[in-house]
Amino acid sequence: MADRPVAIVTAASRGMGAACARELSRRGYDLALMARSDEIHVLARELGAVAVTGTVTSESDLRGLIDVALGRYDRIDAVVNNTGHAAKGDLLALTDDDWHAGFDLLFMNVVRVARLVTPTLVARRTGSIVNVSSFAAVEPSLKFPVSSSVRAALGAYTKLYSEQFAGAGLRMNNVLPGFIDTYPADDATRAAIPTGRQGTAEEVARVVGFLASNESSYVTGQSLLVDGGLVRSM
Repeated sequence: MADRPVAIVTAASRGMGAACARELSRRGYDLALMARSDEIHVLARELGAVAVTGTVTSESDLRGLIDVALGRYDRIDAVVNNTGHAAKGDLLALTDDDWHAGFDLLFMNVVRVARLVTPTLVARRTGSIVNVSSFAAVEPSLKFPVSSSVRAALGAYTKLYSEQFAGAGLRMNNVLPGFIDTYPADDATRAAIPTGRQGTAEEVARVVGFLASNESSYVTGQSLLVDGGLVRSM
């Protein structure tokens, strides 16, 4: 069995996913990475990781990723569930397909991974699952109606998972980024952020790395904002 901890990162070829992979590598993790793009293999070579192409909306792809991780390293210590973005649009103009696709992408990805990886984590009586969510989970925005609604549901699931598996040594937490510079923002958006700027993917990744590691061993069921003070609610 490998001596180094092992982490899985999905949607890891670019943006916050790639930043999370690099941060975990810096922290001494061996990595199993997945993304839809073949670019994931470039990052895997850079980090000495194993990688597969696939999508978080496919349970068979996720099962393949977990099998590859176990086959290569014989252990899994942490999972970072990162995804793409759901459809945007007027609240009532969004179609049933838009809502179903968003639920599949932003909620069921976590359910599928939890179902697949939990037996392995329970057997070792340790493990941390970190879901990259959004500030809109706790402060819904009409700019992101699908994301706001579905990620709020993810917060409830995270609480339930944490309650059920804390006694087995497992933890699940959410990271809620605000406006990150992997996507452009206009002047009005930046002016609404108390820090006066967008965050960086690396700043998000450092929080993910903390929650994935034993440094946060008494933190579970939480949704941690990384938003420069954007959300005003208590």
